Amino acid sequence: MDTPILIAGGGIGGLAAALALARNGAHVTVVEQADAWAEVGAGIQLGPNVVRVLKSWGLGDGLQRIASFPQLLRVRDAANGNTLGTLHFDARFALRYGAPYATVHRADLHQLLLQQVQQQYAVQPLLQRQVQGWKRLEQGGLSVDLAAGPMAGPTTSESVRAQVLIGADGLWSQVRRQMLPGEAAPRYSGILAYRALVRQDSLPPALRSRQVTAWLGDRMHMVQYPVRGGSHMNVVALVQGSRPDDLQNWDHAANAGHLRAALAGTAAPVIGMAEAIEHWRLWPLCDRPPVRSAAEMAQGRVALLGDAAHPMRPFMAQGAGMALEDAAVLAQCMQADGIGEKALYRYAERRWQRCARVQLRSIRNGNIFHSTGMMRWGRDLGMRVLGERLLDVPWLYGQSVV
Repeated sequence: MDTPILIAGGGIGGLAAALALARNGAHVTVVEQADAWAEVGAGIQLGPNVVRVLKSWGLGDGLQRIASFPQLLRVRDAANGNTLGTLHFDARFALRYGAPYATVHRADLHQLLLQQVQQQYAVQPLLQRQVQGWKRLEQGGLSVDLAAGPMAGPTTSESVRAQVLIGADGLWSQVRRQMLPGEAAPRYSGILAYRALVRQDSLPPALRSRQVTAWLGDRMHMVQYPVRGGSHMNVVALVQGSRPDDLQNWDHAANAGHLRAALAGTAAPVIGMAEAIEHWRLWPLCDRPPVRSAAEMAQGRVALLGDAAHPMRPFMAQGAGMALEDAAVLAQCMQADGIGEKALYRYAERRWQRCARVQLRSIRNGNIFHSTGMMRWGRDLGMRVLGERLLDVPWLYGQSVV
């Protein structure tokens, strides 16, 4: 089988890249190791920089159907419930940045992208395929080795000839492993994320909300926001904890008792949320150091995208957003420079510094969110005095890639 562009990974980043490329007339094959097209996980936040990208692909109406559009971010002290600062996502915010702020369930966004990809004749999606490695061909292009077969069963080998290979295969990327040999494995951040999705009508009325609320405490914080048009709420509690045995299995059954113990001493709404939700999933948060050069995102005919390129902590709520921006820029570079090394080089040059900045800011925000003692006192004072000026991020929301 021959294909001009082979994308490894059928998650949000891989499907977004396939859609963006196909809309520009490119022919793409997407391989996904899973047995079915599905995305697990919980909610994600989409800043206006990301919503603009989705709208440019004609997904504005689809996003309107599946997302929520909160009008306010409120930051509260997890110890006493007092408001520390607010940022309004109102009409002025949307006008300033050319798009609103959205919150969506990850699976719903994945399904929206999948539906659009399946309507593109130029995209061939293949399940039960995983990139194992590749080699350059003397006559040009790559020979890519695939393992074919169900995830839990026997596999066979097959080869695909491609002009370029895009690794969108996540944090533990096989493509990255060959492109950057000898690199250390992803690192555990020391933070455990307890995640839950719950129907709003199953919660006590006092706990229901249509806004984004962030609770900041000692060595922890909790974020909650509506998804699915407000019918559901996504809740994430991030606490410091010991390294799990299996980091690659990021989705673990959670012990609610452990979470309640970690939240001891917090305000009644925080404790109440932990007690009202029966089922939690536990994710150990891993990342890599911020990108240091374009060569960490592309070399020759191979490029990385999304978490394979720049995995980041969730303290800027931009992990999925950066993958979607990657996809848009990759398609632009392919359209301008053709399918080959020049386009991938230009893509990496355009993306690496912005992604590194978001990674660095995410690490810094995590340290601030989870601060204790005098640092926490300074954080709270700064939030009360500066409020919206601290919470708004013009360099992030205002820069457009489309």
